[in-house]
Amino acid sequence: MRHLAALLLACAPMTAVACAMPVCLVNPDSLSLTQVITFDDIRSGSGPGYKVDDILPLEGATFGERFEGQSVIPQGSHDQITGTAFGPLTMMPGLAGQNLSVVHFYGNTVLNGYGSAGFPKREAQGEGAIAVLFDIDQSALAFDLRGGEDGAALVSFHRRDGSFIGQVPVQPTGEFSVGFLRNNGTADIAGFVITNTDPQGLAIDTLRFGKPPDLS
Repeated sequence: MRHLAALLLACAPMTAVACAMPVCLVNPDSLSLTQVITFDDIRSGSGPGYKVDDILPLEGATFGERFEGQSVIPQGSHDQITGTAFGPLTMMPGLAGQNLSVVHFYGNTVLNGYGSAGFPKREAQGEGAIAVLFDIDQSALAFDLRGGEDGAALVSFHRRDGSFIGQVPVQPTGEFSVGFLRNNGTADIAGFVITNTDPQGLAIDTLRFGKPPDLS
């Protein structure tokens, strides 16, 4: 809880106008987001989870390891993503056993990235990259971090043409929600990639995105 409190205090003054970075880390409760992906309605498993070796398409977004044009470079047991994404932004899975798993754990269903050690090894669980490609470009999003143990995560954002928007570090990691807001509210976030160097790895849950309808 102390990590969550520190993050929220740091994020409290940030708005789309005040933030000087391309994408700002913000209090997720400050965002009005209409679409939610929880992973609860897809096949999952306990322990290492249910292995997903292909891309995972869900309503509103597709999940994988990286985008076409990018490469994976192991940093110890963790994935790091290098290279320039091609346009149009296209989701790519990892190698067999080095992509994703869906885990049911203490009432929550979460999405893990698997590192180079491979499924079902514990040292690979939660240490792989997770990429998300939206069906529609976004200006804001939020998700829950699971399993963090005072490590670090990095979220990298891309436009539909593959161009790089910016990166946002999340440190220290822990069990809390994080929100991200594009500077000036620009709706050009087509996708993002999460990598981490957390000692226990990271999973994500409850992805929120989508603008409220314009009723004017």
